[in-house]
Amino acid sequence: MDILLLFIGFLLIILGIIGSFLPILPGPLTGWFGLLVLHFTTVIPMNWTFLGITLGIAIFIWILDYIIPAMGTKRFGGSKFGVYGTTIGLIIGLFSPIPFGILIGAFVGAFIGEILYNSKDTNRAFKASVGSFIGLLASATIKFAVACGFVILFLMKFWHYKNAFF
Repeated sequence: MDILLLFIGFLLIILGIIGSFLPILPGPLTGWFGLLVLHFTTVIPMNWTFLGITLGIAIFIWILDYIIPAMGTKRFGGSKFGVYGTTIGLIIGLFSPIPFGILIGAFVGAFIGEILYNSKDTNRAFKASVGSFIGLLASATIKFAVACGFVILFLMKFWHYKNAFF
């Protein structure tokens, strides 16, 4: 049973890395579930402090994933309409069936929001949309870094107790 839990935990960790780039999966949270499953084995002792800290990090990154693109919009001169458009575009893009829907949604949402704010200044609207895109890329980079950190933690825990598994 421990080998099965180890395998499931490893799959969740890998899905966490993939989820860093796919909007359907919350990457760090999925990776955290891999750490949780690893601790459900009889070999590795349950460490609630470790799991609590890593869960806190995963939730924090999950929340930041929705805030950072809006911050990018604001940083590149966008108005509140652009920030709202980015957030709405992210949510619509998340549920859209098109490839890269979240990227396109954030970009188009910021652009539409800025056009609603000032229909004559398309240059500013485009600049705010670029800020949204850059914010989304920064968010994906942070998620990827945390997911890789969870992979390292998983492998370190496994390596420490490898003799008990096999």
